[in-house]
Amino acid sequence: MAVFIVAIPVLVLEIAIGQAYRGGSVVAYNNLNQRLKGTGLSLLYVGFVVTPYFVVNLAWIMSYFRHSFTSPLPWTGRGEEFFNRDVVANIDPIEGNLTADGTSVLNYTEYPGIALIGETTGWAAFTFFLMWVSIFRGVGLTGRVVYFTMGLPIVVTIILIGRSVSLENAGEGVKLYFATWRGGVGFGYFTSYASYNRQYSNAVMDSILIVCSNVLFENIAAFAVFGVVGYLGMRPDPENPIGGFTVGFLTLPLAVAEMPGANFWAVALFFTLMVLGYSSAFAMLDAIVTLVMDTGIKLSRPIVVTALTIVSFLLALPYCTEFGYYLLTGIDRWVNDVALVFVVFAECITSTSVYRCKDVIGQVGKPAFIVFNTCYILAMVLGVAVAHSVQAGAGAGVGLGLFFAGSIVSVLIAKTPDSIPPRFWSRNAFLSRFWYLAFYSGNQLRRDLNVVIGSGKNWNIPTFWPVLLRYISGPILSIVYGFSYPAFYQVRYDPLHILGFAVGHVALILIFAGFMVPRWFNVFIPIHRQNEGKIHYAPLITIGADEAQAIAAGNMEQGQTHTPSPSDDGVGRKWSPTNDGLTMENEKRTNI
Repeated sequence: MAVFIVAIPVLVLEIAIGQAYRGGSVVAYNNLNQRLKGTGLSLLYVGFVVTPYFVVNLAWIMSYFRHSFTSPLPWTGRGEEFFNRDVVANIDPIEGNLTADGTSVLNYTEYPGIALIGETTGWAAFTFFLMWVSIFRGVGLTGRVVYFTMGLPIVVTIILIGRSVSLENAGEGVKLYFATWRGGVGFGYFTSYASYNRQYSNAVMDSILIVCSNVLFENIAAFAVFGVVGYLGMRPDPENPIGGFTVGFLTLPLAVAEMPGANFWAVALFFTLMVLGYSSAFAMLDAIVTLVMDTGIKLSRPIVVTALTIVSFLLALPYCTEFGYYLLTGIDRWVNDVALVFVVFAECITSTSVYRCKDVIGQVGKPAFIVFNTCYILAMVLGVAVAHSVQAGAGAGVGLGLFFAGSIVSVLIAKTPDSIPPRFWSRNAFLSRFWYLAFYSGNQLRRDLNVVIGSGKNWNIPTFWPVLLRYISGPILSIVYGFSYPAFYQVRYDPLHILGFAVGHVALILIFAGFMVPRWFNVFIPIHRQNEGKIHYAPLITIGADEAQAIAAGNMEQGQTHTPSPSDDGVGRKWSPTNDGLTMENEKRTNI
């Protein structure tokens, strides 16, 4: 279900705005509304934080790869010990504790080991060098690299599946697989790559194909994993579930150690894992490169890529130390549970709440707009808070009650729109007011994007998409986000978890700072594109399809009477809904 209610809708949003607005996350969200630059930046922040420790993960995989040429395999019969002592090589911490009643910290966890681990550092440097080679020339070279990084793993995975399901008792593991649910959400680098796509490409079809291909590959590859699980006689433990670290560094290495031709299978396995992870790592770094290049900085791409690669490597060094595994665990947990979940939540609600909000305010009035959206946000915040402090039913009651109460009050105080909404919603004044408050922004975003990405025979964004984002995806993500605070409360004696919790909240600060003081983030936007998020008051007029009407509306707003021709101002400039009704055509981006 997560694929349909979160992954596909959000990916459609990220790819569509990147492709339509010809820019990375910050530029694209600035085009939606100038107060959303922080949301776009927070997406890239998450990727920039993840990249250094993700590369260290790949360094550990390369350590296994090196040992795969030793016969017998050195982890045979000692998988966990080998990982902890020979690969990670971390010194055990002195565990902290809470008081008996759990209300305060008795003592904090201490980490005696601080030295760098040579092999981990070396493999991390090697991986960053490969990333630099892949992206320093631009998306043309990156596209060629992807053919290898995605093609080879598919072939090797099919071979591993054939071997794993032929193992004794593999069927038991496959049965366990069908009782196990898995899901995931992507990062915002799709927006950056989409900005290099052809502007009129089929974004909706691309989004669905990306998600479905990813899900299909993961589910097929899971047969290899769970076949091995059955072979080893492993059963899920609620306290220690079978997760990524267990599978990658413990389960599969133990399995290949017992296979005929163990060294061959080990080399194939860890090379495949390295290639798969490497393709994700350079994509996250490339998104940051796009951010810097979008600013119009007068530096060549190779220089920018080199500088960012060096900075990322330096940030990876703490993870290469004798406490690096514990640091990685602390940062990774809270970047995912706090930053990533909240950023995707912000994408869902802001894009469908404030896009072309001037139209909503003009039609129903600012008081009604403020009341409705305030109650919409508070319903999720207070609902989740009450659910955790009292019980789930009470939280649901508070959330729904506050939302419905806010909706009623905002409709009552709203003025009657003079632009008629579609079909059912135009039957009476109250329905018209509610439609503008609840659905206008998301629906208008859908219509405006469809002019670009839905042209010709391309798939259009469906009518239910903005409703799904705002009223299903957003609230569900708020519930998921709410679990992070009780979970942190249980590990607040660990300074590395405290650090990770703080690092995760930087994304929230970026989102709120961008909303309150958007000019702070203008440095990330080219000067000639900074006003693209200032859209004229033009209710129900589709940008790009009704240019003449929109320009006329903009001129009337400024007290002008002349209406220019639909797509040209007479001097060759292309229309866009900026503060003067005109803007120079967007900077050209390389097509792939």
